Amino acid sequence: MTIRVLLVDDQVLLRTGFRMVLAAQPDMEVVAEAGDGAEALEVLRSTEVDVILMDVRMPRLDGVEATRRICGGVQPEGAPKVLILTTFDLDEYAFSALKAGASGFMLKDVPPNELLAAIRAVHSGDAVVAPSTTRRLLDRFTPMLPNTGGEPARPELGRLTEREREVLLLVAQGLSNGEIAARLVLSEATVKTHVGRILTKLSLRDRVQAVVLAYETGLVRAGGAGA
Repeated sequence: MTIRVLLVDDQVLLRTGFRMVLAAQPDMEVVAEAGDGAEALEVLRSTEVDVILMDVRMPRLDGVEATRRICGGVQPEGAPKVLILTTFDLDEYAFSALKAGASGFMLKDVPPNELLAAIRAVHSGDAVVAPSTTRRLLDRFTPMLPNTGGEPARPELGRLTEREREVLLLVAQGLSNGEIAARLVLSEATVKTHVGRILTKLSLRDRVQAVVLAYETGLVRAGGAGA
């Protein structure tokens, strides 16, 4: 299956570089380009896209708002996956984009092999923000989140079993599936199943959004501690 990619960046040279890298892959095709978020939304009306490489700081409509409109549309389950590209690590725009529905973020100077792996991971439904990076990102911007007083703000959390809640806490603390499996003495496949059920019950796209939710509801505080 060919992964159809949309490049969204206001710098033509950057788009050209990314296009050259992707064009050399037998399983990827750049089907369109856009210079800002508004143009990207126009392109999506007539072009089938699987993954969007989205810049954040662009004229007219930035990547955060474009991501929000794409991931929060009428049929968000069928929306393209968004991979945010940032210039600076821990960019506050990247945090906002994750909350808006992006499946992850990477730096623009990422090595080509890592970019390609990220595109494939996002296309398969995974998230591409490394657990340690997710934790640092959220720890930095937790003060921007609403103060819930430690009480879960989402009634859906009540649907989780005790084990699923335990897994969610560990995911939010930045542990990988393998690390969670070791901590809880479970198989990695079982942990993956638990994560899948958590995402389904909470209507989340991926584990990045699960981490954001855990911080928003006070389940996890800055520093990774459970509530």
